[in-house]
Amino acid sequence: MAVERLGYNDHGVVHSRIVAGSALLMAEILLKRGVRFSIVENRIGTPEDARLVVLAGAYLHDVGNSIHRELHHIHGCLIADPILRRLLLKIYGGKSTKAILVKQEILHCIFSHDESVKPLSVEAGIVKVADGTDMAEGRARIPFRRGKVDIHALSALAIKRVLVEEGEERPIRIVVDMENEAGVFQVEKVLGEKIRSSSIASYVEVTVLKKGFELKRMVEW
Repeated sequence: MAVERLGYNDHGVVHSRIVAGSALLMAEILLKRGVRFSIVENRIGTPEDARLVVLAGAYLHDVGNSIHRELHHIHGCLIADPILRRLLLKIYGGKSTKAILVKQEILHCIFSHDESVKPLSVEAGIVKVADGTDMAEGRARIPFRRGKVDIHALSALAIKRVLVEEGEERPIRIVVDMENEAGVFQVEKVLGEKIRSSSIASYVEVTVLKKGFELKRMVEW
């Protein structure tokens, strides 16, 4: 639906894996820096449960695209619900209240990854920002080869790599290295919007590089 019919950048399995990896790395950094996760703060579960929420929410966040891009964050919750119900009961045991609570936290991550929705948990904020980190050139190759030449495709093609690491002023530093200034659009309009509308903006800084040299540093959202 997203790539073949609408010409969007990749929203498939590779995208899911990249987002899940970035989300887990961010979660580990925040845990290391002493940030209390919402699932712990609200006495729903442990940091290990929080990791599960982040992983599942990140990996499943775009499944709604299989129905339509419009309202895909809502469709995604409908698709993911029975899958999560089945899997979480295996983890937490039959008729487990915790399985239900964890499922709702994961669905909240899926629902609130859309820019129009404000996340109400640290875990959902992580998923939202992690979604924005998948900006590198490989993501735009399929639509570009099929003739899609717009600022989204050209901007993504300009970005060579994105790194998530522990920062100094802020816990999380996202480093974006680009070939030319076209990549700035992707950073400001895609990643920037995700950070601004997340629940973890105060924990994130972005460093923009052009061929390895610092071009811009972003800390105010």
